[in-house]
Amino acid sequence: MNKDQVKGRAKETTGKVKEVTGRAVGNDELENKGKIQKGTGKVQAGYGDLKEDLKKGNR
Repeated sequence: MNKDQVKGRAKETTGKVKEVTGRAVGNDELENKGKIQKGTGKVQAGYGDLKEDLKKGNR
């Protein structure tokens, strides 16, 4: 597992928590920030997965 995979999945988790918290308390701004952070984390984790696959020779 590389640093992009770890950081990306951490961002996804943090974003999900913000999204759910924002929804629970009725804070649309927090909910939207969470959605954005979750999406950013997903992209970073996907990039890390791709790097790992290329490193291993799996395309």
